[in-house]
Formats: sequence, structure tokens, C-alpha cells
Amino acid sequence: MKIGIDARLYGIKDRGLGRYTEKLIIYLEKIDIQNEYFIFLRQDGFNSYQAQHKNFHKILADFRPYSLKEQILFPCLLKKYKLDFVHFTHFNVPIFYHRLFIVTIHDLIITRFPESRKRSTTLPLPLYYLKLFFYNLVLKNALFGSKKILAVSQATKKEIVDLFGVNSKKINVVYEGVDIVEPATNNLVTNNLITNNYILYVGAAYPHKNLERLIIAFEKFIKNSKVPRSKNLKLVLVGKDDYFYQRLKKLIEKLDMIDKVVFTGEVSDKDLASYYKNALFFIFPSLAEGFGLPVLEALNHDIAVASSSVSSLPEVLGDAAYYFNPREIDDIIRAIETMATDDKLRNEIRERGQAQIKKFSWDKMVQQILDIYTSLK
Repeated sequence: MKIGIDARLYGIKDRGLGRYTEKLIIYLEKIDIQNEYFIFLRQDGFNSYQAQHKNFHKILADFRPYSLKEQILFPCLLKKYKLDFVHFTHFNVPIFYHRLFIVTIHDLIITRFPESRKRSTTLPLPLYYLKLFFYNLVLKNALFGSKKILAVSQATKKEIVDLFGVNSKKINVVYEGVDIVEPATNNLVTNNLITNNYILYVGAAYPHKNLERLIIAFEKFIKNSKVPRSKNLKLVLVGKDDYFYQRLKKLIEKLDMIDKVVFTGEVSDKDLASYYKNALFFIFPSLAEGFGLPVLEALNHDIAVASSSVSSLPEVLGDAAYYFNPREIDDIIRAIETMATDDKLRNEIRERGQAQIKKFSWDKMVQQILDIYTSLK
């Protein structure tokens, strides 16, 4: 078969979408020497990706996601190669592409939380609502025009069925995997952190990530706690220093917590591994997740996890987490205090994580996807 893969998000390290696309291609090259693949990439990805086998071909498709060129010009390029089908690794399928395709849906957060997303945009409201209109148009085209839908969790599958009425038989759940990365050395010293005495969060700062409540809860815990460890305890937030993190920094100043909350900005994979390895525990207060890759990374680095009890997170974490209600600040405080003080419980959760992490791997994910490809013959 001649298979196209929309890999225009290839190599975008600060987003799960880029990592998903990159791992899909890397592991397909390891296991499939029969099908012929056409990998469509933007300029940066085209420069960095080097095909390892002759049945993989890279094609320049420098069309920005969510753009007019994507909708009009990208279909023309795809048709040129007479593909048996295309795998779009995100929902942004061109509405003018009418040949066979499958699509991966990572989440429906914009659909579920339009008001929350409105708070996270820097666009004027009229432009935001226009963007939302086209988002819904493109998403429905992807859902109803595709031959198969790959959902990254049962929670995402359920939302697709409940919110859009898509036939559940059309949807295959394929879990993501996790990387094994050796930590860098000495990076913690430069950030003035005390090893094993900080709480870690990794990810974006969009409103649905719920970091405002986490910071408020942490501030209340620090001020009211009588536990000796809490005196020097810090909260470390790892994520790209964008508009949304800047907004959180203003909250930190208002709460007079500048010396208690550390913003690292974007870090390398090796430095990120160090932050995971040396944390007291990992906390993830999100209100909605399609999958939740950072919690898997935490398990992979053998640290305990305190997690929101909603969306896909209980599905991914199983019994390897201490759960809390992400909308209740008092419950977040309870989770912080329990995880910071109960060494026995924290170790038990960490040990459960080592069993849970075995359920997820990139090679398992890609083998399942290849089986879906084969079923389309």
C-alpha cells in the first residue's frame, strides 16, 4: 500500500502531538518494510527527518496547521501521490480532501471547554469565535469523513461518541507510549533546588491545566502547614515560557510566593529527566486530558504521582496515583500534605507505578496502528 502520513507536527518537542507523530514514524520504520510511506513535513521537520529505509519518502508540505493553505493547497499535494489512504495525526484534516483517510483524535478540550479556551486566547473575541466556528467545521469533517478514528484513550472515545454521535465501532483506542531518557547531571544545582524537596508539574499553562488552583493551594499549604519539610518545599513548573506562564508569574507575585515557585521554562529531554528523577512527587491538577503523557513520564522515572481524578487520568494511571478533586482547593491541599508527609504511602504509589508503566510503549502503539493500516486493504 501507498500510505501518507501528515507529519507537519513532527519534531515539535513542547507538544504531545509532535512527539506522537515522531514516534509513529520512527517505530514504523523499524517494523514495516512492505508498505510504501510518504511523510509530509513542514520545512523544519523536512530538514531534520532522515528516512532510514527506501520505502519511506519525505515530502515538503510547508503548510501551517489551521491555515487557509492547509485547507486548499495541501489536498492538491496529497492527491499528486495517488495514496491508498492518509493518516492525519491530528484533527486538522483539509475539508477539501475527499479520498480515504484515518485520523487520530487526541482530545476534545476545545469542544468541552470553549469558555476556558476563550480565556486562553490572545485573539480579539470576534476572531476567536470565527476560529471556533472553523475548528468545529474541520473537526466534524475529520470525525465523519474518516474511515477510522484512533482515540488515545477510552475517555476520548467516549467523548467522541457522546458529543458527536459517532458510531463507536469506527473508533479504535490506541494508547501512547513513553520514552526512557537518562537524566542530565548538576542541572538542579543551577536552579537552587534541594533534591527530593520539591513538587513537580510538567506541561502547558492553559486554563484547563488548572495551575491557578494548584498555586493557590500550594500557597495555603505552605503558610498553614506545621510540617518541618514544608518550610523549604518548592513547587517547580516546567513548561514553555509563553503568555500563559507569564500570567501565572503575576499570580505568584500577588501571593508573595516568588521564592517558593520555580519556573524553568522549556528544558531539554535530559534536564527534564533530572527534574522527574529528583522530585519528591509529581502533581497533575488538569481538568481535562485526552491522554496525559506527563503522568506516564513521571511513572517512568519512578516517582509517585498525585493526580486529578477526572478525564483520562484514572484510566492511564490506574491505582498508581493519589487522586484529588481538581476543582476543590481544599482537596488539592489535602493531596499535597498527604504526599509530602506520608513516606510509606508515597513509596507504595511509586511501586504501583512500576507495574502500571509496563502497559504502555511506543512499539506497542505503532504495532496496533500498523494492524489498523493493514485492515484497510
